[in-house]
Amino acid sequence: MSSSMLHLLKVRSLYKRILLLHRVLPVELKALGDQYVKDEFRRHKSVNPAEARQFLKEWESYASVLGQQANEKISNPMDKVHFGKSFPEQKLNDLREEQLGQLHELMQQATKPNRQFNIYEETELKK
Repeated sequence: MSSSMLHLLKVRSLYKRILLLHRVLPVELKALGDQYVKDEFRRHKSVNPAEARQFLKEWESYASVLGQQANEKISNPMDKVHFGKSFPEQKLNDLREEQLGQLHELMQQATKPNRQFNIYEETELKK
């Protein structure tokens, strides 16, 4: 199997793993997270190999943290689990202007007090 095929399989596997992990998020964060992941993976389809490695490294780290937090939620369903982690200032300094803009937009969406639309779990609609 060629290295490009292995890379593609690795990317697809990570993408699917992240979407599966999003299932444990509160429904409004799941919708936001799913859309963000889809957009980011699409945006990075044709980046150079160095950027691709960094992209995968960061998303693998995200999946690892989210996996640990998902396990906490599953192990202790009655406890409130906080998802995510702090973003180190050093990493902010390493971002390009475009990336800072995207991060700012994501923060605004994630912390928006009034949602633009209501998202219901399928079980809520069947009641």
